[in-house]
Amino acid sequence: MKDYRVGELDRRFARLGLDEDYLYAYGFMPQATLRLLQPRFDIASTDGRHKPTELAAEVLAFVKDRGTVHPRDVEKHFGSGRAINGWGGFSQATTRALQSLHYYGLLRVVRRRDGIRVYGVADHPEPLPPEERMRELVLLVIRILSPISEAGLRATFSLLKRGAPDLQRLDAVVQRLARTGALESGEVDGEIYFWPAELRRSKSLDMAPEVRFLAPFDPLVWDRRRFEHFWDWSYRFEGYTPAARRQRGYYAMPMLWRDDVIGWINFATTDGRLEFDVGYAKRASRGRDFRLSFEAELERMATFLLHGKETAGA
Repeated sequence: MKDYRVGELDRRFARLGLDEDYLYAYGFMPQATLRLLQPRFDIASTDGRHKPTELAAEVLAFVKDRGTVHPRDVEKHFGSGRAINGWGGFSQATTRALQSLHYYGLLRVVRRRDGIRVYGVADHPEPLPPEERMRELVLLVIRILSPISEAGLRATFSLLKRGAPDLQRLDAVVQRLARTGALESGEVDGEIYFWPAELRRSKSLDMAPEVRFLAPFDPLVWDRRRFEHFWDWSYRFEGYTPAARRQRGYYAMPMLWRDDVIGWINFATTDGRLEFDVGYAKRASRGRDFRLSFEAELERMATFLLHGKETAGA
């Protein structure tokens, strides 16, 4: 997004009609995508509809009474008991209740306060018919990540089942979409790739001389198998790797030059200054076009990081 600054999405997503939820990863999404996920199927329920009990039911009634709540308000009202979280550690039991109610579509995130979710009661329309919902979900994921390798698609589908636990036989859905012409595929060096039929391959190979710094979870980077196949080096997100074992950095961002990912870059801010270090997986480009585009991308990153902090603190 042009001139985007850090934190703007947190501040504006409610006005933009966005929601937070889990697709194949957690994040912001438009309401059209949310309708493919909510109300979420509960495999423990006889009819698939989640029915909160005990503390979760009490928390839901509390939110309905208050309208919107901050997790601290809920904790203050119900106490600070602890429960095991999804990482094997401990969280406040009320926080876990809020997260469960959000996951099953009974609550939604209405805004954020200092990065913390503020919840309100959700009002979702009736879900789409299962077959239509499954078809649109699969097409959506492939559209975001295409062209995606067969192995990458299989791995992403395993994550998608967290966002849509009632989805079954996803391979069969892909085959049906291919038969109807909604999905196309091709083989490169023995690797099969999929993409939606409406995303026709461009005949032009004239790539603009632009540098782009990509987030570790950017759709271009997500499929690690495709990344290595296309650009002949492997990239790994090392945020959870002990510092002594990192090869490229805590938040190393792949660096795209024209149609080639040639290396990575790390950023830090010190006393209002943007600092960076660059690593190359391939021969470093030294031409004038590269230098000018690299400097322009640095300026965009400075606008994003530094100006965003100024706005957040205003």
